Amino acid sequence: MKALVRSSAWILLAITLGLLAGPPAQSQAPPQSATAETSAKFRLHKFEQPIGEENYTETPGGSPRNFTINFEFTDRGSAVPLQVHFEALDDLTPVKFDINGRNARTAAIDEAVEVGSENIRVREDNKTWREEPRPEKFFTIAGYAPATMQMLLVQYWKSHGSPAKLKTFPSGEVKIEQRGSDEIKVGEKTETLQRYTIEGLIWGRETLWFDSKLQLIAEISVDAEFDHFEAIREGYESALGTFVGRAGADEMAKGISGVRSDSIAVVNGTLIDGTGKPPIPNATVVIENGKIIAAGPRAQIKVPKHAKVIDAAGKFILPGLWDMHAHFEQVEWGPIYLAAGATTVRDCGNELEFITAVRDAIANGRGLGPRILAAGVVDGDGPLALGVERVNNAAQAKEWVDRYYDLGFQQIKIYSSVKLVNVEAITAEAHRLGMTVTGHIPEGMNAYQGVEAGMDQINHIQYVADIMRKPVPPNSKRVDRIEAAANIDLSSPESQRAIEFLKSHGTVIDPTLVVFESFTVGPDRPLASLEPGVTKVAPELAEQFAGGGVPPEYRDAIRRQFTKYVAIVGALHRAGIPIVAGTDQSVPGHSLYREMELYVEAGFTPTEAIQSATIVPARVMKQDAESGTIEPGKRADLILVEGNPLENIHNIRNVKTVITGDVAYNCAELWQSVGFKP
Repeated sequence: MKALVRSSAWILLAITLGLLAGPPAQSQAPPQSATAETSAKFRLHKFEQPIGEENYTETPGGSPRNFTINFEFTDRGSAVPLQVHFEALDDLTPVKFDINGRNARTAAIDEAVEVGSENIRVREDNKTWREEPRPEKFFTIAGYAPATMQMLLVQYWKSHGSPAKLKTFPSGEVKIEQRGSDEIKVGEKTETLQRYTIEGLIWGRETLWFDSKLQLIAEISVDAEFDHFEAIREGYESALGTFVGRAGADEMAKGISGVRSDSIAVVNGTLIDGTGKPPIPNATVVIENGKIIAAGPRAQIKVPKHAKVIDAAGKFILPGLWDMHAHFEQVEWGPIYLAAGATTVRDCGNELEFITAVRDAIANGRGLGPRILAAGVVDGDGPLALGVERVNNAAQAKEWVDRYYDLGFQQIKIYSSVKLVNVEAITAEAHRLGMTVTGHIPEGMNAYQGVEAGMDQINHIQYVADIMRKPVPPNSKRVDRIEAAANIDLSSPESQRAIEFLKSHGTVIDPTLVVFESFTVGPDRPLASLEPGVTKVAPELAEQFAGGGVPPEYRDAIRRQFTKYVAIVGALHRAGIPIVAGTDQSVPGHSLYREMELYVEAGFTPTEAIQSATIVPARVMKQDAESGTIEPGKRADLILVEGNPLENIHNIRNVKTVITGDVAYNCAELWQSVGFKP
């Protein structure tokens, strides 16, 4: 079950292409109350927007027990149907399991399991069968969907002694934990539900709630595109926001405490302070109560006697990095961003309850992760609409902008279906409150219109390319539109007009080149040859990064288009247009390094590439008085890197220690805490 690209990347690609044996002995039987239900319906949501349904029925009186599950949603115009047939003994020990269909727009699945008395036969992705020895305890399940299988998994686990780990087929193993109880208000009634987490079906943890009969009420997860996904039992939809917020706040720290001290001195390293000044060898940085109080040559700085000394001999001391296009969709992203050296991220559109819970948990010391600056997403009605924060008129524009402002968001993010008149209303209210506006250029508009309507920033380089390329007839072939972008002449009147326009308006560009580079992969160009970090991801993610790319008939044109995108970023930078490094997730953590490497390919100096992920975003987000460089008075956000990134930008990948505030973390431990290789 392979997801070729994450959701935002899929949308960008779609826009680019114009596509929118005998029965075994029984174990201990579960309580009858846990299995009395024979049918149920779940409402399926993405970013809290209702998108479909899941229904299951159990054939009454059958032996073995027979479950039929139908799961289907429509996500931004694409149907995602999935069917499961599951047979089990009375105690839910699996006999047969068959799953077929799609679990995301980009991910097909066709797998089966047959259980014998001694062996288990498995077929994955419609390939040949294999056999494995049958373990004492096991279950059959394949990923986050359907929710019914997760319910039956927990029922099986609970009635079979709640093992620390449970082998699953076709592959993997899961860890299930009972986390406590929550009082959930549904209408006028309050219910006590038991909260569980499951690890191993996706990368990271899912959160589920069950009633006293062990029937599933809610599943908060991510789908095969890394996007927020929720399954809510019919009748409980009004509590969706509560479930999302509770999931975001639950157990963020993962047991990593780091080295904490009110006083820290980093000594013997080479200081690259981010200002553009020459590096300082044998430097010292002194931190008191999370603030930098001194930074410079060791001979000029006194190390406090009570300071915790961190020896940076042979390493380079740099400001903590920024990822300006983050999507913090799981709590596991916290350790990932820190492990990569990102001490600040701009979350560029998320579920409101989730991101506020995560942001506040980190800020209050209850969670592990970078400082989060949030851009609240809004969209209008339409086939590509995302989420539930809809703006279809001026009143809704004011309502949502004001709500985000009151919750401490720094920006508004425009998504793909907002009408021009509503973009104007959104930007006017945001600017009145001192907020800025970023986002996509909505369908039916171009970057000139978006910026003139008040947008301060643009996400994704393709929207800039669209106003540089020569016009293409509306009914032209898809490949012709790609070719038009690939053949952009940066000295043409169209290109020069676009550059001058963006410069005169002070427009900030967040190119996300790594997303577009992911479209260029193929049999002759595996992703690992471009992004070596993909070989270090957690096992649950590795399969999703296999394959990928675009159909062969588009591959050459897409590659030439990407080369032009890199050149456009270089031209914008030379013109003085602010460029900020952002990843849109891509390969978790590692893609931030690749984005900077691509900027160097575009003509940035290594210093300028580093500044695109440090002081430039700090200025853009009006945080440069407290972040972005290593100078006295600023927040203590810094990283220790092996190898000089000014001589070779690839050395930026060698972040060994990250310090944020009064805590120093070992990056290897952070990577390992979420299943990655350091």
